[in-house]
Amino acid sequence: MAYRPSKRMKKTLLGGGAVVLLAGLNAPAALSFAQDRYHAYKIDQPEYKAEYGSWERVNIPKEYRTNAIHAALLHTGKVLIVAGSGNDQKHFDEGTFDTVLWDPAENTFQKIPTPEDFFCGGHAQLPDGRLLIAGGTARYEVLDDKVKRAGGGMRVKNENPDKPLKLKKGTVFRSASGKEYVAKFDVTVPKAKREFEVDYFESGQMKPWKTKVTAAEQRVFVEAVDDGADAVATDAAQYEIVGLTGKDADNSYGLAEKITMDKQDFQGIRAAYEFDPTAEKYIKVDPMKEARWYPTLVGLEDGRVLSVSGLDDVGAILPGDNEIYDPKTKKWSKGPFHYFPTYPALFLTKGGKLFYPGANAGYGPADKGRAPGMWDIEKNTFTKVPGLADTDQLETAASLLLPPAQDQKVMVLGGGGVGESKKSTARTAVIDLKKENPAFEAGPDLPQGTRYLNSVIMPDDTVFTSGGSEDYRGRGASNILKAQFYDPESGSFKEAAEPTVGRNYHSEALLLPDGRVATFGSDSLYGDKDNTKLGKFEQRMEVYTPPALHRAKDRRPVIGNGPEDAERGTTVTYESADADRIATARLMRPSAVTHTTDVEQRSIALDLEKGRGKVNVTVPDDPTLVPPGWYMLFVTDEDGVSSEAKWVKVA
Repeated sequence: MAYRPSKRMKKTLLGGGAVVLLAGLNAPAALSFAQDRYHAYKIDQPEYKAEYGSWERVNIPKEYRTNAIHAALLHTGKVLIVAGSGNDQKHFDEGTFDTVLWDPAENTFQKIPTPEDFFCGGHAQLPDGRLLIAGGTARYEVLDDKVKRAGGGMRVKNENPDKPLKLKKGTVFRSASGKEYVAKFDVTVPKAKREFEVDYFESGQMKPWKTKVTAAEQRVFVEAVDDGADAVATDAAQYEIVGLTGKDADNSYGLAEKITMDKQDFQGIRAAYEFDPTAEKYIKVDPMKEARWYPTLVGLEDGRVLSVSGLDDVGAILPGDNEIYDPKTKKWSKGPFHYFPTYPALFLTKGGKLFYPGANAGYGPADKGRAPGMWDIEKNTFTKVPGLADTDQLETAASLLLPPAQDQKVMVLGGGGVGESKKSTARTAVIDLKKENPAFEAGPDLPQGTRYLNSVIMPDDTVFTSGGSEDYRGRGASNILKAQFYDPESGSFKEAAEPTVGRNYHSEALLLPDGRVATFGSDSLYGDKDNTKLGKFEQRMEVYTPPALHRAKDRRPVIGNGPEDAERGTTVTYESADADRIATARLMRPSAVTHTTDVEQRSIALDLEKGRGKVNVTVPDDPTLVPPGWYMLFVTDEDGVSSEAKWVKVA
């Protein structure tokens, strides 16, 4: 008969913190329980937390749990969590779009009315502290085996120079053979362009006016009225717009290159909004010229924002039509033309050029736009850089401008193959952009091949990385429950406490004003190792407290009274009773992150002078290093313990 320990014996063994070996007791379940109990005991010890940090689950009331697709820290200290339809077609079909505003200081939540489906749009911080959100979802994808009706892009032409053409969703286009296709969205085609030409007789007399009219056009996605392959059109053709009469019918028509039963990709929207952190609401601004799904928005040194890449209004990746938003006029203008895969990581560098480390997320051919390089947006030239291994595995890679930003070093971490590839890499690499001929150099490997890694710059100039999965969207139960710190000075990783919630696709992490790191989201394709059960969106949130804050106890340095505004090139003074032990000061730009892409976060070193009960910090006089906007000012002491942040607006 197998030995069974008494209840009192079990309590002693499992509650005292000892490693209990139950081998030979015929109790594998008890062994697992004992190991889990001991692990929970170990990671809860002060010594462990002081060495590795700790994780804590956030208590979220049920009504505020959402599919976190985007997360941005606002200068109010609150976090905007944007789901839109949340990768849930039922929500999309119902028009149920979600945004939650979380106050981490009070752990309170509130719902924000969400006017558009911002799912998979882009975002960037604006100089006045508002958050620009542009693009999102107009239509969910339909996979090859699910396509019932032929569909494709229709170019609607308007040759009337006197008025625009407005067509409603449901407008029918008819081919010469009688096949009919329905517009899936409203579409407005501008007036045609009228130009006058003047000519002269040889005698110098003026000929009568000549008028030249150039048709305007706008695209719309159309779908066959009937199911089946009979409506497939493989050749370019012109289509009658049903319901138009007279001159409207004469001046307007549709053109389509082909209409097929192929997979129909997600389609983008043109809508753009600013989120006002004070009023806590979305404010509509002029839409983009191009519809975009999976775009990157990157702030420039003058406060304008460049919108790059994305899938357009018919589901095709934009060939390079980028545009610039001016927060002063609330309007968009044409930007430099250059092709990138969707969600490209683009970092503003000294001098105003944008560096592309090759990291991206989502869509684009494997042989186009993947090479890293420096993009001069004024001259619109792109200079490739060498030295990066596994360039076929840059999709879903993490990347960041290493701290401090003055060093002008960019790091890329992990990544995977294009699309649903099983490839993943443990590679990291760093490039020094100050060198005359910059090239990537190998960094330390991650513990294993990792896609969807989240990376967060910390106030002490380390980089906290966590989560990810080895396979596409966590396939095969491949979520990685590991975290580590990267030290740019030593070029090495140090182990951190393990998270308890797996994070892969559609996950985010960002630095909070209190020095902790919040993690959100995750969208596993499957829920089991054998890939037989569909995954569920991860709605739990976890917050990581770094080791230094556990060691500090009540000895965190404090930034006292001082200005809320600071001009570049000036020195500002803050009271601090801890001035004598403060070692560094950093301005840290708040994150706006999605799909492992966070081009907003950066940490700028400030010149520091210490006086009696005060610190003087000098802001660099370089807008390409310190773009206008709100920043968190952190000071850190000689033991690596940071203050809580003080918000400072830099102009």
